[in-house]
Amino acid sequence: LEDRLQQQRADNKDMKFNEKRLRFISEARKVKQGSEGVLYWMWRDQRVQDNWALIHAQRLAVEESLPLHICFCLTVPESPLSTLRHYSFLLKGLEEVSKECRPLDIQFHLLRGAPGEVLPGFVSDRGFGAVVTDFSPLREAVQWLQDVRKALPEDLPLIQVDAHNVVPCWVASAKLEYAARTIRGKITKLLPEFLTDFPPVEKHPHTAARTAKAVDWAEMLASLPVDRTVGEPEWAEPGAQAGLAMLESFMDERLPLFGAQRNDPNVAALSQLSPWIRFGQLSAQRAALQVQRGGKSAGQSVGPFLEELVVRRELTDNFCFYNQQYDSVEGAYEWAQKTLKDHAKDKRPYLYTREQLENAKTHDKLWNAAQYQMTSEGKMHGFLRMYWAKKILEWTPSPEEALSIALYLNDRYELDGQDPNGVVGCMWSICGVHDQGWAERPVFGKIRYMNYKGCLRKFNVAQFERKYCPKTA
Repeated sequence: LEDRLQQQRADNKDMKFNEKRLRFISEARKVKQGSEGVLYWMWRDQRVQDNWALIHAQRLAVEESLPLHICFCLTVPESPLSTLRHYSFLLKGLEEVSKECRPLDIQFHLLRGAPGEVLPGFVSDRGFGAVVTDFSPLREAVQWLQDVRKALPEDLPLIQVDAHNVVPCWVASAKLEYAARTIRGKITKLLPEFLTDFPPVEKHPHTAARTAKAVDWAEMLASLPVDRTVGEPEWAEPGAQAGLAMLESFMDERLPLFGAQRNDPNVAALSQLSPWIRFGQLSAQRAALQVQRGGKSAGQSVGPFLEELVVRRELTDNFCFYNQQYDSVEGAYEWAQKTLKDHAKDKRPYLYTREQLENAKTHDKLWNAAQYQMTSEGKMHGFLRMYWAKKILEWTPSPEEALSIALYLNDRYELDGQDPNGVVGCMWSICGVHDQGWAERPVFGKIRYMNYKGCLRKFNVAQFERKYCPKTA
């Protein structure tokens, strides 16, 4: 696959960059004259190739005959969500980025600290004439962008490129969309314009006078103040190359099963691509292109896969971008807030603490098995994630507590956690976001209900329980 992609990129060398992919965060538009380089501040999209932000930064640098630099600001919040599982995946992916940059004559810098604190000084010290960055709708990233914008000189352009979505978030829709059905047509109409091939990021023609400081990656990982009890799963190797290998194996082996069997947790039918997409080590656009091209033998699976990869995934960015309360019950639709409030005092059949749930100590062997799969492998099957979150609503004292616990567990253990996809998955399950009202029942009100009997009808529950259930459960 890598060889094919190199050829595809070479064939598209002269492709124009679609200016709709970018927006200026600063008033300044022109690269500062007399500067010493262009900087790509990488955060969400941690890869060299198939990265529209880096493609734009390189073209800007070439136009101005300037060297090209990349920096990543590494900050580790004091939080149970800062785990070895996430930071090892992140750092090993960045190590691959830095290695890939060397033969391309692009300088890669790893900075320690929050972007607002370390980036402006770095820009000034190195004399950069423009900063290009990528896009995330999450609160922390939005704050970083504001902090950096305020601290950069007024005559320095700060340009944001949505390198994560096929259709840039602000182009797909200018407002909060209600459901997949309201955004689907908008995205589909724009796919011919945006679902294109990528030109290559090439050897940069202008060499930097000052090189980047070498990074001891193993020492860096060993020094991070992270929770090492949440370890690295064996199945997911970090980095862009591993992401492409997983895409290739999906197309060869699992894609034909995806259409009919993706909701069976006992069948290997899912793409498993979410960790690499979440860390930006694999472009969702690249995955969509390759599946569209190479999935002809799996015709019935291509449509459903692209619906999940493009429409549903980009709907989650839309939700987090246009709804500041994206991770709270107050961010739900009015009907859902009302029904949850009406049933908040309903008697729960079981009540569990966060600790009991985290340790898979419930009466429900299927739920325990799903939780155990997540804590041990960093991945829970998509169908079970819905069941898992809905049961947390049923077994905790309030919708607010249920959402808080679901987000905590998802973001601590899932390799693809701390991402709009996971946030909106919990909001869909517990708060009815992007869903509709259903028949009213205790605890759930009009929120869609799922139960153990329903799972028994869908797949071989006993088989899944045997594989994953903690032996003590």
